[in-house]
Amino acid sequence: MLHTFKAQKPCRLSDFLARNGVSRSLVCYLKQHEGAITVNGKPAHTDYHLSPGDIAGIDEPAERSDDILPVKSDLVTVLYEDREVIVLDKPPFMPSHPSARHHDDTLANHYACISGGGVFHCINRLDRDTSGCCLIAKSRYSAALAAKTVRKTYYAICEGDPGSEGVIEIPIRRKGGSVIERECAPDGQYAKTIFKTLKRNERYSLCEVTLETGRTHQIRVHFSHTGHPLAGDDMYGGSLLDIPRQALHCGRLKFVSPDENVDVCIEAPLPEDMLGLVRTFR
Repeated sequence: MLHTFKAQKPCRLSDFLARNGVSRSLVCYLKQHEGAITVNGKPAHTDYHLSPGDIAGIDEPAERSDDILPVKSDLVTVLYEDREVIVLDKPPFMPSHPSARHHDDTLANHYACISGGGVFHCINRLDRDTSGCCLIAKSRYSAALAAKTVRKTYYAICEGDPGSEGVIEIPIRRKGGSVIERECAPDGQYAKTIFKTLKRNERYSLCEVTLETGRTHQIRVHFSHTGHPLAGDDMYGGSLLDIPRQALHCGRLKFVSPDENVDVCIEAPLPEDMLGLVRTFR
């Protein structure tokens, strides 16, 4: 995939590429492929000194992921696609990446199928039981650029009434003796969650949630710590009475696509299991 950049003033090619979002690791990768870094259409070394008006280019070779089995899922919907990225609506109960127990039923398997074996550059990985928007880049360069601009909005159904709005600003760390579980603790990593309650009934509240940090299980841990675990989240104290998985959905993504620097806002509707609860709300 070819990307070009026009120099406005004299500078070293390596510095110019860095200012345009080309990481050192990507430069190292491109150096392994003859002609992948160019100036005015000709192969160039990164110590080349650009002049105003020179056109630097990176031609990232198409990558293949032959270790991921291409298997299409009828449960996955394409919400948006351009030359650089694609947004998929991940259903609940589907892992994002293959594992020992899931080698052919993940979002990565589906992407491998629809992309012809493309590498799964997932920008916002969702937990197995979390549904919603998943942003996937089609190249390493696109992944680096998109990751810097993405903003996520989640919808969570929690137990009880957390208030009309609020900020949960409590550090999070890995729970002792567990590889998966997290907990709030003074010596954890800084974490900040912002929420607004949209609807509620006598048992649950539907909240719109944004994150200023991206800690593992952040929304689930923060809401549980404040006494309002997510419905269905039995790992963190939620009841399985009305829904068999944590009621968490990535409902909106905003990002700047590397394709012509277009501002994109994509929404994914609530899945049926969460809608079933919301229909009882005021």
